[in-house]
Amino acid sequence: MPSRSLLADAFRAHPVHVHQKHIDFTSLQEIPDSHKWTQIDDEQHPLVDPLITESVPVIDLSDPNVLQNIGHACKTWGVLQVTNHGIPTSLLENIESASRSLFSLPIQQKLKAARSPDGVSGYGVARISSFFSKLMWSEGFTIVGSPLEHFRQLWSQDYTKFCDIIEEYKKEMQKLARRLTWLMLGSLGITKKDLKWAGSTGESEKGSAALQLNYYPACPDPDQAMGLAAHTDSTLLTILYQSNTSGLQVLKEGIGWITVPPNPRWACCECRGPTPHLIKRDVPECAPPSSG
Repeated sequence: MPSRSLLADAFRAHPVHVHQKHIDFTSLQEIPDSHKWTQIDDEQHPLVDPLITESVPVIDLSDPNVLQNIGHACKTWGVLQVTNHGIPTSLLENIESASRSLFSLPIQQKLKAARSPDGVSGYGVARISSFFSKLMWSEGFTIVGSPLEHFRQLWSQDYTKFCDIIEEYKKEMQKLARRLTWLMLGSLGITKKDLKWAGSTGESEKGSAALQLNYYPACPDPDQAMGLAAHTDSTLLTILYQSNTSGLQVLKEGIGWITVPPNPRWACCECRGPTPHLIKRDVPECAPPSSG
């Protein structure tokens, strides 16, 4: 994973230029033209017929054959869901509650922590937005490093409580990311001794991670909106906690778009390896607001 300075340099070199007035989604009764996608359905890669039983592999991290199972999932899919990952349910509930609290703030309050066009952290639209002519039905908040300064602007009283939740969540996710990374490398026969950048303990000090909170508001006409357009993540590993938010789809080459059902006890992981061009998207549903 790139270091924080490299992330910052990359974002400065490729700023997000999206000329839009930030919208209060809760006040909209219909979709504005700026957010209306007329060709959501991909003719080249259609949705998979519900009768087809193709589904993203589910890997139990406590299974004795976990190394082989993860290796097979990475080679054939590039995405998998994991169970028995060790993340406390209480922490997942806390991060979801903190996310809901953040995105339920008034729009003018959230803009106090807005991400600059060439910035790394803060509130704003998805960085992929500038590649599309239409805007997406979602909000996001990126955290790289400490969230203290931004959270102090959002909550004058309770910001330390939310900072503690974020730091604990980051710590647990980093542990899971290291575990998954070494399982994936191990499935290829690579050990810690084989990688000089990992150091004597197998833990690289050069790596960094970004925490992305996404929010998909209830949509008056989900058939004409896109929560998050088709894209490929640029990181080595993405761990996604879906909570109860439906809409995540991944593109299986030769088959089409496959919906990934959410399960609050599972984590969805995307790896960059033998399957380097996994594409995914989020299609909004007409449902109560949720975050992930």
